[in-house]
Amino acid sequence: MIRKRLLLRTSILVVITIALVYTFYTNFFADKSSVRVGEEPINFVLTTLEGERIELADYKGQGVFLNFWGTYCKPCEEEMPIMDDFYQIYKDQGVEIIAVNVNEADLRVQRFVERYNLSFPVAIDKGMLVSDAYGIRPLPITFLINEHGIVEKIHYGMMDEALVEEFMELIKPKT
Repeated sequence: MIRKRLLLRTSILVVITIALVYTFYTNFFADKSSVRVGEEPINFVLTTLEGERIELADYKGQGVFLNFWGTYCKPCEEEMPIMDDFYQIYKDQGVEIIAVNVNEADLRVQRFVERYNLSFPVAIDKGMLVSDAYGIRPLPITFLINEHGIVEKIHYGMMDEALVEEFMELIKPKT
């Protein structure tokens, strides 16, 4: 009788442990993105802080530096001015930056953009539909898309000057 009870309790504990490990893994570690290197990214339409419509598909023929970020993200705060410096150099060479904020208040994002004097398009992903489709976690994440509309690279984490320049060169249209 005691042995049966011990076996039953152990079995239940094993099942609960497996369920918890699976849940933890799928929520924090599993790649939920359907965006892969060598494939076309998911198209989306967002609105910039200035009220302009951005559709990713409209940027075919240009390199796209698609960055997902948040004002609360320290690495994002450090890389944004670097990105803007290189945007000034590469925008006339066919490279566009699209910065997608993940679901923050307009005023907070606007103040951040003004504080760092950012000149590239910034859109807010209200409801995180685009971020969820791209599997964004944690921030920052940058998708490098070439002029043919194919993802060249996905970079997780902060970028320094050398990396931003390398990425701009990677997606600069070849003429």
